[in-house]
Amino acid sequence: MPTREKLIEFLKLRKIEGNSKLWLYQIEIFLEKYLDYVKWKINKETTLEYISMLQEKYSIAFYKKNVYQIKLFLAYLGTEWQSLIKLPNDPEYVPKRVALEDIRNTLTHFEKHQYYRQIKAIVLLGTTSGMRAEELYQLQPQDIDIEKQMVKINHNPNIGQTTKTQRSRISFFNQDAKKSLSEYLEYFNNGNGLGVLFGHSHLSHLFRDSPVKIKDFRKFFSQEWDRRGGPTSIKKILMGHSVKSDVDLQFYNFQSEDDLKKIYDRVMNDTPLKPAS
Repeated sequence: MPTREKLIEFLKLRKIEGNSKLWLYQIEIFLEKYLDYVKWKINKETTLEYISMLQEKYSIAFYKKNVYQIKLFLAYLGTEWQSLIKLPNDPEYVPKRVALEDIRNTLTHFEKHQYYRQIKAIVLLGTTSGMRAEELYQLQPQDIDIEKQMVKINHNPNIGQTTKTQRSRISFFNQDAKKSLSEYLEYFNNGNGLGVLFGHSHLSHLFRDSPVKIKDFRKFFSQEWDRRGGPTSIKKILMGHSVKSDVDLQFYNFQSEDDLKKIYDRVMNDTPLKPAS
């Protein structure tokens, strides 16, 4: 089978695993750039040459993502020498501190923007729900329950919605987010010209110079939850962390939707995030 056909088959198998469209697209780019370099002929010497080039040119994080996908593809092709390619250890990582003032500065930064209603909605939803950026981009209007202040984060690859753990979950948002989402949904449903609720390319472009990026909303939620003394186990549930290494969450700690909502309200519904008008 020609290499291009093998690549197509490999990507189809990765899709079945439940990977998002965006991540599949990124994997395809990684592999096509590699295959272009080796002229679509798998060769150990040119492969190692390409990997060395990546290591010199890019950050460790990007390099590892790239080479890991190359290794998976080579393993799929049955290339034995791919096992000799070892990835470096992760560098020490210090999370960025994101405080309440940073979120308020971000909202002020966009105050006069044409799409302020959309921007405010994603800022307040992201910072009060703990959702991943990719999960925000995949949201559909019907996933948001304004009255219950609840958002459904679905894992359903058939409609382009995926989660990192491949499990659906719920989270919640506070009163500020409820008001902003209500205003935005009314705007969205009345011919505003926006094709999707929170378009990835559209919003990534808007936030490129903002004080806080969309990927940082989740950091803020995690840090703010702890600053307010919220229970770590509930934060893990709401944020959709993997519970494979958490015996308590795997076997003992089950909370109903009502339980989660009561705890969430106690922790997150007391301090407004947006600046006073």
